[in-house]
Amino acid sequence: MNLDEAMKIALDEANLAFQEGEIPVGAVVLKDGELISKAHNNRERESKISGHAEILAIEAAEKKLGRWQLDGCQLVVTLEPCLMCMGAIAQARISTLVYGADDPTYGGISSGLDPFSKRIYPSPLIYRNVMKEESAELINLFFANKRR
Repeated sequence: MNLDEAMKIALDEANLAFQEGEIPVGAVVLKDGELISKAHNNRERESKISGHAEILAIEAAEKKLGRWQLDGCQLVVTLEPCLMCMGAIAQARISTLVYGADDPTYGGISSGLDPFSKRIYPSPLIYRNVMKEESAELINLFFANKRR
């Protein structure tokens, strides 16, 4: 599975979150091109701060692979991960992070809080702006509907 195919699955997950009234973020974990896990935000439904798509996808991948170290895995997510999720990515030893839309307010990279910038953790390979327009459109629509 290539990154565009993985991002389409992540966008499908984000659409599920949107339909559930959650901030529409979806994530998938790949290992050797194979889909290991997928998830979408469920923070509101579960009343759980860690109900972010990235953390849920990482936890599902850990369970499926039977290990917490996900070196060699790629995390594909529709929105730039927040600082909490960046910490989980670092702790899980994710090798590659791919994301769609930047989040300059809460994003763990573009907000200036990048935990990898100070070399505290080994940095994953990072690909930004993969299917950026589709990811941003869904987020923008969600918040436009909230303001109405």
